[in-house]
Amino acid sequence: MMWWTPHLHALLGGIVVAVGAFVMWEQLAPIWTLIFVTGATTFLWWRGRSIGAIWAWTTLGLGIESMTWPIVTMIQIRMGGEQPTEAQMGTILNAVLFGLFSSIFWVTFAYGLFKRVREANTPVISPKPELTSLRNKKKRIRS
Repeated sequence: MMWWTPHLHALLGGIVVAVGAFVMWEQLAPIWTLIFVTGATTFLWWRGRSIGAIWAWTTLGLGIESMTWPIVTMIQIRMGGEQPTEAQMGTILNAVLFGLFSSIFWVTFAYGLFKRVREANTPVISPKPELTSLRNKKKRIRS
């Protein structure tokens, strides 16, 4: 693996998380999008020891964004000051349903990636041969 490969994936993961924020905030200002890309890429660069870990953190970020999407939608509609119309209530319902399902998907996906990374980093410890032969003898005696 080349030394720059994890850094490239950190940049790509930062862009993916920033695109999620851009979509969630409905046309976020370009400077804030750039700040978000920089922050997410820096975090992924810092926490990502491997490509799998980088994408695990990225999918967790997408899951958190999906959880906050309905809240952001409600805040944006509430900033109008008046009672929400039926169309706005439909938008809130849509955000809640899709936000809930997509957050469950992304957080579950992140959990699986974190579990896979953890299993790849733990050394395999084989049982001692003495204990294995003792267990086999006990099994034969019981049978």
